[in-house]
Amino acid sequence: MVGADRTHTHQLAANVPPEAAGRRLDQVLAELFPDYSRTRLQLWLRAGYVTVDGKSPRSRNPVRGGERIIVTAAIEVETPWRGQQEIPLAIVYQDSAILIINKPPNLVVHPGAGNREGTLVNALLHYAPELANIPRAGVVHRLDKDTSGLLVVARSLPAQKRLVEQLQARTVKREYAAIVAGIMTAGGIIDAPIGRHPVERTRMAVVRSGKDAVSHYRVLERFRAHSYIKVRLETGRTHQIRVHMAHLHHPLVGDPTYGGRLRVPTDSGAALQEVLQGFKRQALHAGSLGLIHPESGEALNWEAPLPADMQQLLETLRADAQSRV
Repeated sequence: MVGADRTHTHQLAANVPPEAAGRRLDQVLAELFPDYSRTRLQLWLRAGYVTVDGKSPRSRNPVRGGERIIVTAAIEVETPWRGQQEIPLAIVYQDSAILIINKPPNLVVHPGAGNREGTLVNALLHYAPELANIPRAGVVHRLDKDTSGLLVVARSLPAQKRLVEQLQARTVKREYAAIVAGIMTAGGIIDAPIGRHPVERTRMAVVRSGKDAVSHYRVLERFRAHSYIKVRLETGRTHQIRVHMAHLHHPLVGDPTYGGRLRVPTDSGAALQEVLQGFKRQALHAGSLGLIHPESGEALNWEAPLPADMQQLLETLRADAQSRV
């Protein structure tokens, strides 16, 4: 469980411009303090952390122009189980606004039930203690425990807000490498809503009542009974690639939740059988990440090579296919 131990506060101040006269206070707040989300500003307003000329107003109150607004920005400092832990981080890029991490497989992102320590957040708080002042320790988007690859961490509230806005606008570029069961004939687009499985509530599924989910995929290589593909996310639903590929009857190799039974090609050699049977995680790697830097506005892109286990699986599949030529 994650709890809030203390509150970090700082003050924001601004004067209402004359041209804003007659508009609602909450609308004016969003324009005066664009580094903070409307939701966060509304919370501060309702909690009494906003004053207008020394008085606590309501969000719908109109402004006259010229008032002095002071916001006591209150941010709960989240302390995960055991807090900081010295866990190695593969840092691909860093500056004062963001960190780009290449997460290994078998590393949980956030502390939770069953994973109260040894998580990416614990490692981040050790490396950059100031992240305790950012909700979710600055993590903007998650990767599943057994998915490897790139993710971005915001080092300030303004950076976090701008990155979340990019995700919502679907302008963050995220492309994954995956190895799936079956021979895929061509690439395409999967536009199928994802929500909780109607019976097995710990799983996700393609359901009519789900949230819209769009994945673009292309085939890089085909083997005797598997395919190597790249998948670009347009949306970011829980388990999106895993659910979408299983929906196409091409589940990810090693996926313990959506993969079904192990598929081994007929007459496979001992090497391929061993690698397939020993691959105990979904063969999924977030290999490419592109975004607009939240401070400089520069378009940036990063690449992370395949981890050793997926590389070995690919090489073994290639050798198996060549042996049948």
